[in-house]
Amino acid sequence: MTFNGSVALVTGANRGLGREFVRALQRRGVSRIYAGARNPDSVTVDNIDGVRVIPLRMDVTDPDTVAQAAAVATDVDLLINNAGSSTGSLVVTGDLSQVRLEMDTHYYGTLTVIRAFAPILDANGGGAIVNVLSALSWAVLPTTSAYSAAKSAEWALTNAVRQELAAQGTQVSALHVGYMDTDMTARIDAPKSHPAVIAEFALDAVEAGELEILADETSRTIKQALSAPIEAIYPQFSGARA
Repeated sequence: MTFNGSVALVTGANRGLGREFVRALQRRGVSRIYAGARNPDSVTVDNIDGVRVIPLRMDVTDPDTVAQAAAVATDVDLLINNAGSSTGSLVVTGDLSQVRLEMDTHYYGTLTVIRAFAPILDANGGGAIVNVLSALSWAVLPTTSAYSAAKSAEWALTNAVRQELAAQGTQVSALHVGYMDTDMTARIDAPKSHPAVIAEFALDAVEAGELEILADETSRTIKQALSAPIEAIYPQFSGARA
């Protein structure tokens, strides 16, 4: 996909990786960017080089706000599902409401947005979807069980959506990354990537037609444990990079 002249929607665009996606897209010549956030007043990215940033009230766990956003952003051809949560809850002994929040955000929230915008992407030529996943889609740490379960479900969802939307020409890419230097990981003492670097890397990969994007050494190392590349599992996409 070529971003020049495209219209993008980024969820969770008010901070961290989402904000860096907005900034990176501005530099790549998109025509406008819808910046989704639960509180649109928290979107602080300025218009740069004539690229208009339009804040939208959008809580991915609230289907009504998603539908309202879809009624406004009818010209979108690039959807970046970035909104996320990290409760630190355990799946067995943790607060079940927090476990549900993880699933409602990463799985059902992502699905709600895709269901709302898939017809819009189709009407605008197919376009692309980027789902922001995690190296923790494949590995569980002691404090990430609810998050990892939700991200693993989102990974499976991404693979399902890729197949279902192939007929309309929509490219669906999964972005996997380890820790980034954001508010969400502020209390974690571990090597972290800068979200601006990850945003640029991810957009380069989307432009190149990559379906599964391993953005750092952590994600590449963990993926090796799965042994098979995505083309071995879904051979109908073997020519996607050609």
